[in-house]
Amino acid sequence: MSTQQRTVEVRVPATSANLGPGFDTLGLALSMYDELAVTALEPGRIEVEVSGSGAEEIPRDATNLVIRSIAHVFADVGVPMPGIRLVACNGVPHGRGLGSSGAAVAAGVLAAKGLLAGAAELDDAALLRLATELEGHPDNVAPALFGGLTIAWTAERGPQHKKLLVHRGVSPLVLVPGYTMSTKAARSLQPEHVPSEDAVFNVSRSALLIAALTQSPDVLLDATDDRLHQDYRAPAMPETHRLVRALRAEGFAAVVSGAGPSVLVLCDGPGSRLEAARIADGITDTPWDARMVAVDVRGGTVRERAEGSSSQS
Repeated sequence: MSTQQRTVEVRVPATSANLGPGFDTLGLALSMYDELAVTALEPGRIEVEVSGSGAEEIPRDATNLVIRSIAHVFADVGVPMPGIRLVACNGVPHGRGLGSSGAAVAAGVLAAKGLLAGAAELDDAALLRLATELEGHPDNVAPALFGGLTIAWTAERGPQHKKLLVHRGVSPLVLVPGYTMSTKAARSLQPEHVPSEDAVFNVSRSALLIAALTQSPDVLLDATDDRLHQDYRAPAMPETHRLVRALRAEGFAAVVSGAGPSVLVLCDGPGSRLEAARIADGITDTPWDARMVAVDVRGGTVRERAEGSSSQS
């Protein structure tokens, strides 16, 4: 099949970055999804339909982040960009620290991979490189692309990742407020330098967190402690900070999800999630949408939608 008129279906999960001490390094894929259908049209045509979270603010032209991500991949492999029809249903909350921009980038990169099948092949390293070029950091796009718990870093050969399986005893709870937070605004509160003892503290907690998430959930409370970013950003989202502190005082491994303002609680079972949600309901004046999610282990998927054939990766 030629690229033109080919339709691919893409599904990408939400992500939570940092997980407390793992600033710009750790990310977790969660079972909330953006679902898209992308069709290649004759060059020059752009058609965008969006429903779900953030639909009112999302551009319907070539500035759309998914469209720009597709264009970036086509330019990288040297294939002329086709026109695009994009139909998207956004299940990842926008502006809430759950990786909505990373999901859009991952979706565009995967859509381009599907549209280019037979013309250019993109392996995992290329997908991560292209997505990181667009997003700026690999910590959100790595779990969106590959699922699970990911450690992301940048080496001389480019962005890298390691995917790990999360212990089955870990039960994530996401508490989503009605208000949004700009990642750029949150980052502006981060100091350029931190005390060396705080850096050492976070190194130890990040190492412990890997063990907690993969082997020993009983140490999650200590493992999610942080001194590098959450307190600095607290003035911008006081209700989030208050909720995190209250939950941690009750023994729950609560952290700011990404740049916030959502809160991620890494519980040790369904009963603990219910209790954490109950506590959250009574802590602040802000209503919190409690979402009991799973760790997504698959990551983003793309499959061709064609009469009489189907493939998925």
